[in-house]
Amino acid sequence: MTDFSALIPAAWEVRDLAYAPYSKFHVGAALLGSDGVIYRGCNVENLSFGLTICAERNAVASAVAAGCRSFSALVVVADTREPISPCGACRQVMAEFGDFPVLMVTKEISEETSIRALLPRARTGILDSA
Repeated sequence: MTDFSALIPAAWEVRDLAYAPYSKFHVGAALLGSDGVIYRGCNVENLSFGLTICAERNAVASAVAAGCRSFSALVVVADTREPISPCGACRQVMAEFGDFPVLMVTKEISEETSIRALLPRARTGILDSA
């Protein structure tokens, strides 16, 4: 079983730094690198919503920029009634780096899953030649 105890408070702390002037929807993510370092990310909105960067992808980008490309776990938090699930773009980016546990957390409840469960067959068929 994965120990998320250090990741949960790190995700809540970075959530407070989110830039969400349009939606007011703040999300935080904490990604545990195989190097033992916690990489944090928050959502960064843009007036053109398509350019918004999700917390999960922000955390992955922070890790990669620091030289880490192998991950052990991810926590994503939001102040919602039900745990939020990473969007499709985030799922595909995370799947690029393998399968690892994902804990989706609110102030009341949490739900654990994995990259493979969120995006089955993420690589199957994509690079097959005709």
